Amino acid sequence: MNLLLLGATGLTGRQVVAQALDAGHHLTAVVRNPDRLPPLDDRLTVLVGDVADEQEVASAAVGKDAVLSTMGTGKSLTSDIVSRTVDALVPAMHDAGVDRLIFLSAFGVDRTYTQASLPQRFFYRTLLRKIYSDKQRADRKLLAGDLDVTLVYPVSLTNRPFTGTYRAGDLFDFTGMPRISRADVAHFMVAQVNDSTWSRRIAILTS
Repeated sequence: MNLLLLGATGLTGRQVVAQALDAGHHLTAVVRNPDRLPPLDDRLTVLVGDVADEQEVASAAVGKDAVLSTMGTGKSLTSDIVSRTVDALVPAMHDAGVDRLIFLSAFGVDRTYTQASLPQRFFYRTLLRKIYSDKQRADRKLLAGDLDVTLVYPVSLTNRPFTGTYRAGDLFDFTGMPRISRADVAHFMVAQVNDSTWSRRIAILTS
């Protein structure tokens, strides 16, 4: 399939790139700095652009079967890049005639906050408060729209190897600080391209 990826140079995004190519997909990545993602395969096209620019994203999305987003805030605790990306992405996908979206968010955003353990809630409402507020705005817009979206809500991310034994669900009763590897999250996201199980739903991911 022909896929568009936003956020390809991040730690999770790089996992998605590798696994999408391994799965035989053709991938286009929109990045600000192409040096952070040199072409690794003739099925990978790297475009320099702004993910918050509607026209640039629409142009990149033409002819694609699905869009994946692993956009994050990097080291910033105050960035609004996620909601700005969604503001551009929704009309861009409509313009390009693409309906399927697999979008990385985070556990603890919006209604999943009530499932969090006490240690998790502490971080969500203090250190991560502004980031999670921005993610909530983005997620609510996606859920209220008409795109065929799967929102991916992983618990705390690690750089551990792929396991394939992670769990996806609607409801968990967490204690402590559960974790999941970025490789497992990427595996789930790439799999959703050909799977409608989590269509128009939120999928919570944990190891």
